[in-house]
This record gives sequence, C-alpha cells and structure tokens, in this order.
Amino acid sequence: QVPLVESGGGLVQPGGSLTLSCTSSRSTFSLATIGWYHQPPGKQRELVANIDSSGVTNLREFVKGRFTISRDNAKNTVFLQMSDLKPEDTAVYYCNVYLKWEYDDWGQGTQVTVSS
Repeated sequence: QVPLVESGGGLVQPGGSLTLSCTSSRSTFSLATIGWYHQPPGKQRELVANIDSSGVTNLREFVKGRFTISRDNAKNTVFLQMSDLKPEDTAVYYCNVYLKWEYDDWGQGTQVTVSS
C-alpha cells in the first residue's frame, strides 16, 4: 500500500461545487485505473466514477451531468469535479488506484458535506 494524498473536501451549500484531487507516488500511475468512491453516513461504500488508463470514464447514473472525472498523468493526479451538489452527495470520498496484479491503493478519505 502506497499512500495517496487526497484533498479538496469540505462544506458546501446545495448547488455548489467542489473539486477533489488525489495524488499517487506510483511510477506506473498512468497504467492504473483510478476510481472515486463515496460512503454516505450509515451506508456502504460505492463507486462514484472511474477512469481507465486510456482515459475512458465511467460515471454512475446519480452523478451524470454533475460530476466529471479526469486525470493528469504528468502529475500522477486524478480529479473529481463536482457541481450542482445535493445533500445526498454528503459522504466520505475515497480515491482508489488499481493496477491488476500489482496494487490496489486506497486514500484515507475526504469528507464532503452539502448543507445550507
């Protein structure tokens, strides 16, 4: 397990925006699939979005049109741009960096709270 550095969480009003970032020190980061997961209070962790090594993205239906996932391989960083945030987006957000047969790294989580 190699530490991931997550940042960008916080408190935001409904309709607001936040951008989460996650930086890895893996030398093969560009080959990895990166995912953002969230864990709402009292619920299980679930996938929000992911992006593979080719840049193909997958977003869950409940964030389509509101969230964007992107990566900057030169900086070993992945971003989750969140807009039109809703109270139900309140959760701890986790970054995952996965390369089959090699590693499966998780971040420590960053809290996002959407409340007026």
